[in-house]
Amino acid sequence: MSDYQTELKQQLQQMGIEISSRQQQALIGYLELLVKWNKAYNLTSVRDPFAMISRHLADSLSVLPFVKQPTLDNPRLIDVGSGPGLPGIPLAICLPEYHITTIDSNGKKTRFQQQVKMELALDNLTVVNSRVEAYQPEPADMVISRAFASLNDMLDWTHHLCKDQGIFLAMKGLYPEQEIQSLRDGYIVKESHQLMVPKCDAERHLLILGRA
Repeated sequence: MSDYQTELKQQLQQMGIEISSRQQQALIGYLELLVKWNKAYNLTSVRDPFAMISRHLADSLSVLPFVKQPTLDNPRLIDVGSGPGLPGIPLAICLPEYHITTIDSNGKKTRFQQQVKMELALDNLTVVNSRVEAYQPEPADMVISRAFASLNDMLDWTHHLCKDQGIFLAMKGLYPEQEIQSLRDGYIVKESHQLMVPKCDAERHLLILGRA
């Protein structure tokens, strides 16, 4: 087992997340592609692969228990402002029964994602190079974003991507007290969770929003 795999396995255990060894290998495959492409295309400011395991892989998977909804039939999730595929690609690896779409307006980042999709054979992943507000798909069950925008901006730009009964998952650092107080009419915070990410000193929160 590689050092990367050992580190990933330990962090997943700390988070109480169980996935197959094949899924762990796919996550390491994604990590290795990210390290390789990052040298030429500057996809993330994080350079150290071990730091990427915590700040990208574990961070993305910290929301897995809240994204998993057994009651959904043929679940669909859209990751907006996905960058190099975070959290969309780790979620697509760990939730093969979900159809996951990642959207980003940066061409080099979506080209990287297409390469990952091809090399890891992620049939449940669709990569879209577009501005969020210009993309008009069939609405999904969930829209997720990671450090993408303020809550109101996220809702303004992505409301058309989510079913009426669907949810918006906003991954945040510090608890956004101010943003919650000034939340748009017509939306409510349904749940709020502090996320535990190993080797991450900063606070991490997940807010789950829905239409009122």
